[in-house]
Formats: sequence, structure tokens, C-alpha cells
Amino acid sequence: MKTIGLIGGMSWESTITYYQLLNEAAKEKLGGLHSAKILLYSVDFFEVEALMSRGDWDAAAELLGDVAARLERAGADFILICTNTLHKVAPQVQASIHVPLVHIAEAAAEELCEHGITRVALLGTKYTMTQDFYRNKLTERGIDILIPEGDDIELVNRVIFDELCLGVVKNESKKEYLRVIDSLRQRGAQGILLGCTELGLIVSQSDVALPLFDTTLIHAKKAAGLAFPV
Repeated sequence: MKTIGLIGGMSWESTITYYQLLNEAAKEKLGGLHSAKILLYSVDFFEVEALMSRGDWDAAAELLGDVAARLERAGADFILICTNTLHKVAPQVQASIHVPLVHIAEAAAEELCEHGITRVALLGTKYTMTQDFYRNKLTERGIDILIPEGDDIELVNRVIFDELCLGVVKNESKKEYLRVIDSLRQRGAQGILLGCTELGLIVSQSDVALPLFDTTLIHAKKAAGLAFPV
């Protein structure tokens, strides 16, 4: 079994899901009393979000690179950043370590291709939805991307930061998300990619007709495949 390094806390609400999924996978694959070997460094999201808000991505890269190096020194065989948005600094983080960084968007692209999805609706923070650092990982695999239009970009982003990252799930926000998803379906989306690790808190497959791809589940599944012997 390999040791998984997790950079969590962004937010801790979704980091819980990573921990649970990885241990469930260890139990399923290995049986008995097996659990996953995990090293978790949970950052203070207040500090990280402040850097994001003022566009200081260099400082964010330095912070996460330092965390990744600590996890490597502690014995991690590979590392996951437990959030989509901070993969904007994934190249700098990878450059600070010698073990692999498992990229969430690359894992998502693999999953979409396996399911024959060539046009996907992407939901996430405004950074993830609109900037190339994430979108390019999908388009490189021949996947067309649809995102919400107009004010709906800010709506999706606001709910993530003001509600879901605080563990708050409001029925009215869920209704708005489902409205946005339906508009994306009408524009030709073949599936919905939850490109934020908190979005599984508010939307599930039972809520929508289109196939739903949760990057938290996909990322954890990829890590489990790397960590546990078959």
C-alpha cells in the first residue's frame, strides 16, 4: 500500500469526503481491518481564500508548495490537492516536490472520456469555470465545455464560498443550481461536471437527468487506484 498525501481544508467540508472515500476504498479492495495510509495537512482556508481574492497566486503557490514538500518529507508517495480551484498553481506545486501530484482535472477528463462525454457543462468557482488552467485539461482530450451565462456565473460562485464552504445547504440555492443545470442541458450538455469539491453537498445524481460527474469522487477514486494493490 502506498501512502497518500492530502492537502486539505479548502474547505474542510469536502476534505472529510476524501478521507471517507479513501478508507472505504481500502476496505473494499483489501478487506478485513484495512484502512488507507493517509497524511493530511489541512490549511487555514481563510488565509488561502484571501490570497485568491486579491489574485496573489504566487503566494498561494508558495504556500501549497511548502505544504506538499512537508508531506513528501513525511513519507507521501503521491499528493492530492483536495480542491479544484487551487490547481491553478499545480505546476508550481509539482515543481516543489519529487513525487507525483495527481491532477484533479486530468482525472476528470479521463473519466469523461471513458463515458463518451464530448460536451460537458462545467460548474465550479468563477476561477475554475472561466480560466484556462482547468479548462485546457478537458479541451486537450477533445471535450467541449459549456459554462453558465451572465449572472449565473456569480450565482454559482457565491453559493460555493458563502454557503457550501461553510457547510450551509439552502433549498433555494439548490433550486437555482438545478435551474442553471437545466439551461446547460438545453444548450447541449451531455453531462454535468461538478468542478468544485463542495458541489456534491448540494447536487446529486438523483436530482438531474444528465450524467453527473463529481470531481471529489473521481479524484479519490484515482488516488485509491494508485494506492492500493489489486
